[in-house]
Amino acid sequence: MTGPTIGVLALQGDVREHVRALESVGAHAVPVRRERELHGIQGMVIPGGESTVMDKLLRAFELFDPLQERLREGLVAYGSCAGMIMLADRVADATADQRTLGGLDVTVRRNAFGRQVDSFERDITYAGSPPPMRAVFIRAPWVEDVGPQVEVLARLEGGGFDGRVVAVRQGTLLATSFHPEVTGDLRVHSHFVDLVRQRAQ
Repeated sequence: MTGPTIGVLALQGDVREHVRALESVGAHAVPVRRERELHGIQGMVIPGGESTVMDKLLRAFELFDPLQERLREGLVAYGSCAGMIMLADRVADATADQRTLGGLDVTVRRNAFGRQVDSFERDITYAGSPPPMRAVFIRAPWVEDVGPQVEVLARLEGGGFDGRVVAVRQGTLLATSFHPEVTGDLRVHSHFVDLVRQRAQ
């Protein structure tokens, strides 16, 4: 069976790593930099980077409005780290002119865990499924509050961050604070591709 075609926003971040992970779980992954490249995709990955820069690049490449429209039409999307911020409806400590694509009824806090030097790894339970998943946090956001339709998929435990929400899903949108593309654990990408397949049916 041919896998779904999934775009990876290729303006910033771990594009190649996401492409590799998606193809490892049976998807056909394509980089997206232009509006025309949105046509024909069944899902979209928004990788990490810097959310304020990503916002500006999306506008500079005339991708912001068409991507937002596709998301509103039900395009399945996954955002990691800065991608989570881009999918959030509300951002704590946002810059004055910062925009997000929105769709997730959450408030996220930018750089919540500190600066680049404060990056860390932690074992988490993802979507209630053992064994533990190793999660890498790099200048990561966390979720401060969630709306009634949002499913919490993972929280941090220990290390002074007890209960902090780091993975969520709402309908066709999935987001994580961490970077599963760098660990070799394919469960998040597999979950996302399953969502894309379900939507296609």
